[in-house]
Amino acid sequence: MQPRPTSSSSLALTGTVVLWASAFPAIRVGVDGLGVQALSFLRIAIAAVALLLVAPFAKVRVPRRADLPLIALCGATGIAAYQLLLNWGEVEVAAGTASLLIAIVPAFSVLLGSLVLKERLNRGIVLGSAVAIAGAAVVGTAAGTGGFTASALIVLAAAVVQGVYHVATKPLLRRYTGLEVATYAMAAGAVLALPLAPAAWHAALGAPAGALVSALYLGLLPSALGFVIWAYAVARLPLATSTAALYLVAPVALFVSFLWLGEVPRPAELAGGAVSVAGVVMINRRAPGRPAAGRPGAAHGEHGRPAPHRPAEPASGPGIVPGPGPGVVPAPASGSGSGPIEE
Repeated sequence: MQPRPTSSSSLALTGTVVLWASAFPAIRVGVDGLGVQALSFLRIAIAAVALLLVAPFAKVRVPRRADLPLIALCGATGIAAYQLLLNWGEVEVAAGTASLLIAIVPAFSVLLGSLVLKERLNRGIVLGSAVAIAGAAVVGTAAGTGGFTASALIVLAAAVVQGVYHVATKPLLRRYTGLEVATYAMAAGAVLALPLAPAAWHAALGAPAGALVSALYLGLLPSALGFVIWAYAVARLPLATSTAALYLVAPVALFVSFLWLGEVPRPAELAGGAVSVAGVVMINRRAPGRPAAGRPGAAHGEHGRPAPHRPAEPASGPGIVPGPGPGVVPAPASGSGSGPIEE
């Protein structure tokens, strides 16, 4: 039975989409006032502190020592590198345009999964990836006056490292819950971002109030709260509902960017974004009644394989990254799909 539109789970899913979409214009405001390094560090640090404060109440376990290298990789790619690259790209790329470029993260996740994890590619996945990347090329070209701009390429680089994060989280999600993986990765990212702390301190001292509020908002809401309500929603809603809702992140980001920043996307950017989303939809399609390969569940809020003494919980959440979320995004199920797009 489908949940009522007014149910708490549906409201949580709606809130996730809005929070992750709003992160793109919030990044633009924060970068203008704080700079790339300071905004990156502050957002990661705030989100890490918030998740670590929640950890004891959520019964987050201490990770195994053998998993620390993989956790460090997740923190380096999906958290530290992703935030730096996305924030750097948004210095020149409009917030709405960045959301359209980040929308192709699933294509990179699937392609990297096939190379690293030897996941099987079918015709639909290959074609969908090609379509999504072609759409990104249209968006990136439309953003400049003579082909791809350097900033557009930087945003695409953020999508690539987010794809690496998706692949790196898969082994962890077989042993830990999504909240645990998100907490580990965010904490690791905060440690790796510590060299940015001095620059963040000096920038924060002279930053306008709006930029500081933006950093606080990004850390607490799209990054920390966005993950929590995403995990709540995907544990209670059908997979198809969760997946379909995440395709709305980029369009909602365009709308929020228009209201907040007055950004008006070019027709070519909208067309390219539509092509990218169509490609992502093709990647996530599978034959009726055919379950995703690998562990139970599928991308976008699948249920991970629990530890022997823990009940099954949602495998992953934001985000933020996320879309421009914390970079906390569920790994794609084996042979299919990808995680949410979060900032």
